[in-house]
Amino acid sequence: MHRGHDHDHHHHGNGSTAGHNHVTPLRAAQWQTPHLPEGHDRADHAHEPDLDLVEMAFVEGFATAKDPASFLRLARIPFEATAADGGKLVLLRVESDAVTDVGALMPQLGGGVMRYDPLPARMVTHRRRLRFVYFDGKTPRVMSLGEVRELALSS
Repeated sequence: MHRGHDHDHHHHGNGSTAGHNHVTPLRAAQWQTPHLPEGHDRADHAHEPDLDLVEMAFVEGFATAKDPASFLRLARIPFEATAADGGKLVLLRVESDAVTDVGALMPQLGGGVMRYDPLPARMVTHRRRLRFVYFDGKTPRVMSLGEVRELALSS
């Protein structure tokens, strides 16, 4: 109800034809919260809002694949690639592990001190973590699926 009425019509010059009682989505909504590796910015994956769902599907499929090498080829994961710095990379392994968050840290007011709280059962989260380990000739480089997909596009 809006000022005594609840019907659809154009309001406030926003250009929407849906009216003020409806929301017109501009793009796909993403309700999951990816747990990105430390140092990664969510904006890095803004072009693919469901990357966490893609990762989950990859982990599930890869774990049961009878031929992991063919699965990687089908997923367009490069066995050899060129890094952004020009170095040659070769794929050594794919790692996935189960992660369960059972506690949380919160900064105390004033900073400098963290408060720990165990999570109640309904707030405990379970997820799979996926990493690709490439070798650059000197050291291993651990990469996320998003980073590997960027490699695949540039190769």
